[in-house]
Amino acid sequence: MKDLTEGSVFNHILKFSMPMLLGSVFQQLYNVVDSVIVGQFLGNSSLAAVGASFPVIFVLISMIMGLTMGMSVVISQYYGAKDMHRVKQAIDTMMIFVITSGLIVGIFGYFFSEKIFIWMNFPQEVVTDAAVYFRILIAGVIFMFGYNGMSSILRGLGDSKTPLYFLMVTTILNILLDLLFVLVFKWGIAGVSIATVISQGVSFLGMIIWLNKKHDFINIKFINLEFDKEIFRKSVKIGFPAGVQQTIVALSAVALTSIVGGFGTETVAGFAVAIRIDSFAMMPAMNISIALTNFVGQNVGAGKIDRIKKGYKAALSISCGISFILGLIFLTLGMPLVSFFTPDPAVQLVGTQFLMTCSMFYIFVSAMFMTNGVLRGAGDATAPMLNTMIALWCVRIPVAIILSQGWKGVSFLGYELHAWEGLGSRGIWWGAPISWVVGFLLAYSRYRGGKWKTKSVVQK
Repeated sequence: MKDLTEGSVFNHILKFSMPMLLGSVFQQLYNVVDSVIVGQFLGNSSLAAVGASFPVIFVLISMIMGLTMGMSVVISQYYGAKDMHRVKQAIDTMMIFVITSGLIVGIFGYFFSEKIFIWMNFPQEVVTDAAVYFRILIAGVIFMFGYNGMSSILRGLGDSKTPLYFLMVTTILNILLDLLFVLVFKWGIAGVSIATVISQGVSFLGMIIWLNKKHDFINIKFINLEFDKEIFRKSVKIGFPAGVQQTIVALSAVALTSIVGGFGTETVAGFAVAIRIDSFAMMPAMNISIALTNFVGQNVGAGKIDRIKKGYKAALSISCGISFILGLIFLTLGMPLVSFFTPDPAVQLVGTQFLMTCSMFYIFVSAMFMTNGVLRGAGDATAPMLNTMIALWCVRIPVAIILSQGWKGVSFLGYELHAWEGLGSRGIWWGAPISWVVGFLLAYSRYRGGKWKTKSVVQK
């Protein structure tokens, strides 16, 4: 546990975020290993199935993870105010919530798995593999919720290193199980999802055992957890907008994947590969934003607004610097990176086009995430939700449809708009950078307005 209300602002942000940055590398590493093994040994339809499953899983877990984020903010603010009794109550409340929601989501997702992919209009060979992969993964989603809940608890207490250590163990275990189940046992796409569920389960249970031995005041025991309605209400007040925001992002990913699905299996597979690579640029910004959110939460609880502004500038400099470097790497090495996943030239071309389009704009992603991180940490979670809704559903999806599919010729008020065939799948990719720019401008205008300073859970 670490007090973020005293000491060097830049060092706090850097030291707190670095373990999460390393954790994001390991997180993406085991996602990459999944995709490499699937792409190299199981073929394009299985690779497309993994890519198609991710946004669906994201939809089912997004609201829960957003509410968990709200609970983390509450924990960090109580910890900043040194109210340890309320910290313990918030931790118990979070654990009851993630376990219950994990069971509900797992049951729902298991029984509707195949229908979801049929509705998304994927080719039949993709639907078959995706349903198998998704059904197993969602059945064990309680472990995913549990691990992320435990990580949120620790980050709210200022500890970002312990989740990293467990993630490293989980990643190595997942890779070994992938190789065992796919190459030795020949379980196919099912083996990949089974390996993920087992790895996440080991991580979740291991963190509970470690926490109970390390911190006496936490003492997580499933038989005597106490649910506090008032803390849950405060958590929902912050977390619900964050959950809605996550759901908006997830639904837009489903819509985007459906648009991609209309261009065939190779395009879906290329998109799946590009997203895996692109995630290495997204995750640093997301994790530094989480660090900033917890930093802001503690300092709001302590009533130190000036430190928040300094923390925002420090997080911007770190995140934008990393994004600039990664953008240059993906811009120059896009094709070799994509070819590592698949030998198919058509799939390689699609993935490379995606990276060439998006990598030039990663700085705007970082700036958007950092600004929303300040708002969310202060308790002003509605603004990021609305910003995200506008950027995705009013900008990214319409732009992707128009640029990829074109338009028919129309005449309006004496002006004639000639038909245009569109850019094909390349047009889909341009929706992302345009929406990032809009999202940042909306978030920054809210930050400059200053209303976020009045949204604290803890009254000083």
